[in-house]
Amino acid sequence: MPPAPPPYIGRFAPSPTGPLHFGSLVAAIGSYLEARSRAGRWLLRIEDVDAPRTVPGAADAIIATLARFGFEWDGEIAWQSRRLDAYRAAFEQLRAAGDVFPCACTRREMADSALARDGSRIYPGTCRKGLPPGRSAHAWRVRAQGTVTFDDRVQGRQEEDLARDVGDFVVLRGDGQFAYQLAVVVDDAAAGVTDVVRGADLLGSTGRQIHLQHLLGVPTPGYAHLPVVVNAAGEKLSKQTLAAPIDVLPQGTALAAALAFLGHPPPAELAHAPLAGLWAWAIANWKLERVPRRTQAQAPAGLAATLS
Repeated sequence: MPPAPPPYIGRFAPSPTGPLHFGSLVAAIGSYLEARSRAGRWLLRIEDVDAPRTVPGAADAIIATLARFGFEWDGEIAWQSRRLDAYRAAFEQLRAAGDVFPCACTRREMADSALARDGSRIYPGTCRKGLPPGRSAHAWRVRAQGTVTFDDRVQGRQEEDLARDVGDFVVLRGDGQFAYQLAVVVDDAAAGVTDVVRGADLLGSTGRQIHLQHLLGVPTPGYAHLPVVVNAAGEKLSKQTLAAPIDVLPQGTALAAALAFLGHPPPAELAHAPLAGLWAWAIANWKLERVPRRTQAQAPAGLAATLS
């Protein structure tokens, strides 16, 4: 008999850079329902490792919004800002193994480099064999090498040549801040996360994270990347595109719209049901294979004008 799979552990990990919007709600619902439909645990993590981008009060507002919408997380909330020692230990492990190197390149010097699919610049390898004379380290980068392949449960088979498609990527910035890529890998491993369900805007980060998992010797979770909500101009709903806070809508209306976006429109008789009834139906009927296999889609027509 093959060994039983480990208990399912999922998570939702918002960054406190502003209030939750409809796109955030879609990601939260997808990860929550996948965990609950599989009798698993659902963790909440506040990704405030990037201190300069953190907005005071945003984390508390996010937590309050999730509670109002009926989300119930397991255990205590994790805060990246309280886990810097764990990121430092992981960085030192990478440095001791020779997997990272100091880099003196500035953003201006990389302005002409090719773009990766997530919009970042592909590092040309300038400092890979050592810092240029007279230059000091501006950041530390991981040596990106090899090909990463994985089967995304929504988007299908993915393959990425790290050196060609990504380049050496930053794990410790010049201002002393640990990069998202390192922090999320360390946190998922520490929490025992078995499955990551999140927006397809992070699909381009997954190869880097799997590479770091291999280097650090931690398990690789399963991945499912949900379609991202975009406005009429094709821009992802975000703080940068001035997406409206999800609190502007009645909770039942927003929840039903998010479920429909994910391929699970509730039956008409639940249109005015209490929130608990809508959640019960959603958990009982959730099937990840019904989520549309696409990377983005517009918000439902009735919500578009309100949310963007």
